[in-house]
Amino acid sequence: MYVSLSLAAIALLLVANEFWARKKGSHREHSRKIVHILVGSFAAFWPLFMSWSDIRFISLAFLVVVVLSKSLNVFASIHEVERFSVGEISFAIAIGLLTFITKNDFIYAVSMLQMGLADGLAAIIGLHYGRGNTYKILGHKKSLAGTSTFFVCSLAIIIVGSILANFHLSWYLVLTVAILATIIENLALWGLDNLFLPIVVALILIHS
Repeated sequence: MYVSLSLAAIALLLVANEFWARKKGSHREHSRKIVHILVGSFAAFWPLFMSWSDIRFISLAFLVVVVLSKSLNVFASIHEVERFSVGEISFAIAIGLLTFITKNDFIYAVSMLQMGLADGLAAIIGLHYGRGNTYKILGHKKSLAGTSTFFVCSLAIIIVGSILANFHLSWYLVLTVAILATIIENLALWGLDNLFLPIVVALILIHS
C-alpha cells in the first residue's frame, strides 16, 4: 500500500511540476530542484514506514521511469538542462543503493537529505543570489552563495538529525561530514553528486 501511494505521489508531483513549468514558464533549473528537494526529502523517511525491499523496488521503478521519460522527452521540466547531466539517473540509483549500505534509519535519512535537501537548496539559492559571487571548478560554474547554503544546510541536517535520533556524534565528525559533503558537491560533476553525496556520507557515519 505504501509503495503504491509513494509512487502515485511522485507521479503526481512530476505531472504537477511539468504543468506549472509550462504554464508559468518558470526557470527549468528551479523546477528541477523543487522536484529534487521534495522527492529527496520524502524518500529520506521511507524507512519509517516501508521495508528496505520496498524502497529498492521504488528505486528501480523510478529508474525505469527516468530512463523512459528522458528517451521519450517526457517531463521536460526536469530533464532539460544546459549541460550534460546524469543527475536524475544518479538520484534514482542512490535511493536503492543506499539500502544495501545501511540499515539504520537515521543514517539513511541524513544521507538522503544531504542529496535531496542540502543540494537542492544550494542550487536554488545559488540561482537567485549567486550571480555576483561565482567561481569555477573544473570548468563548471559554482557560487559562494550556493556553496555556503549547502554547508550550513548539511551541518544543520546532521546536528538536528542526530539529536532527534539520539545518535551521538562528536563535533569533529559533524564538521568533517559537512566539509567533505561540500567538497563532493563542488567536485562531482554531471549530476554525479546525487550518487556520491549520500553514499559517502553514509559510509562515514557507519564507521563513526
